[in-house]
Amino acid sequence: MPKNDKADEAICRTLGLLLIDGFALMSYASVIEPFRAANTLAGRELYRWRHISVDGRQIRASNGAAILADQAVGQPIACDTLFVIAGGDPVAFSDPKTFAWLRQLALSNVRLAGISGGPFLLARAGVLAGYRATIHWDHQPAFLEAFPTLAIEPGLYVIDRRRLTCAGGTAGLDLAIELIEREHGSKLAAQVSEWFIRTEPRPAGKSQRLSLRERVGVSNDRVLRVLAEMEATLEEPAELQQLAEIAGVSLRQLERLFASHMQETVSECYLRIRLEKAAELLRKTGLSVTAVGVACGFQSSSHFSRTFKARYGKTPSAERRRR
Repeated sequence: MPKNDKADEAICRTLGLLLIDGFALMSYASVIEPFRAANTLAGRELYRWRHISVDGRQIRASNGAAILADQAVGQPIACDTLFVIAGGDPVAFSDPKTFAWLRQLALSNVRLAGISGGPFLLARAGVLAGYRATIHWDHQPAFLEAFPTLAIEPGLYVIDRRRLTCAGGTAGLDLAIELIEREHGSKLAAQVSEWFIRTEPRPAGKSQRLSLRERVGVSNDRVLRVLAEMEATLEEPAELQQLAEIAGVSLRQLERLFASHMQETVSECYLRIRLEKAAELLRKTGLSVTAVGVACGFQSSSHFSRTFKARYGKTPSAERRRR
């Protein structure tokens, strides 16, 4: 799909929008609105689209808004690209008919695009094998557990031949404008970008998340180096003296830095990070409670359970049942 500045006057592309109940309205709007704007700005129909649901009925977004479907999964559709837009808990979606339909479309050379939790559905259908991909960071732990052999990247979106994957949220805007530029030129893409007050393009590989400095609101480089090491060594926590050496200060000085910038001791901070990761894994993966404890540096299930309950007021098993 080379980029060019010459619009193809003969082609109107049809887009399929497979919406799964609980999809995020932001992800949906970020994808479809640039194509609508492209039609308006070009003064002609460059794109048309059809909404699809599993059963052909209306689909509800996570905020309760409803969208009417034009057709059901399995019905014939002549589309250039099918966007699969899912949110909530894509792990829980299990519909053999949908997966079979996605495989059928892949065989017919339809371009498949997974948005937010959509890549999970593409992977479960077996149409992502051998392709690079990305997924919303919130779905990544469950994705990596379910599909450990797939190549996942941390960027906003990935275009790999006939497979497109996107983190969702506002990243859909970046993906859609990229496609408009490839198909109708940089001038129209720039007009669409300006229409949506997108003053600076975001490249595909840009990180989905804020930097560590922005996330924790700390500017001290020594503290940031230690926090990065903590996040990288959850399964085998580093000794406090090792952390001090990474920071290039004495352990006593490191404690003073953490008291000043984090309002907690080094040990308290490290334990909090490990427990927050454990809670995330319990909510978003099918790993056993024991496996989660080990992954977060707890050598015994009893220690993990006591420590988790002391922080969250419930046991890891109770947190898993809540999921």
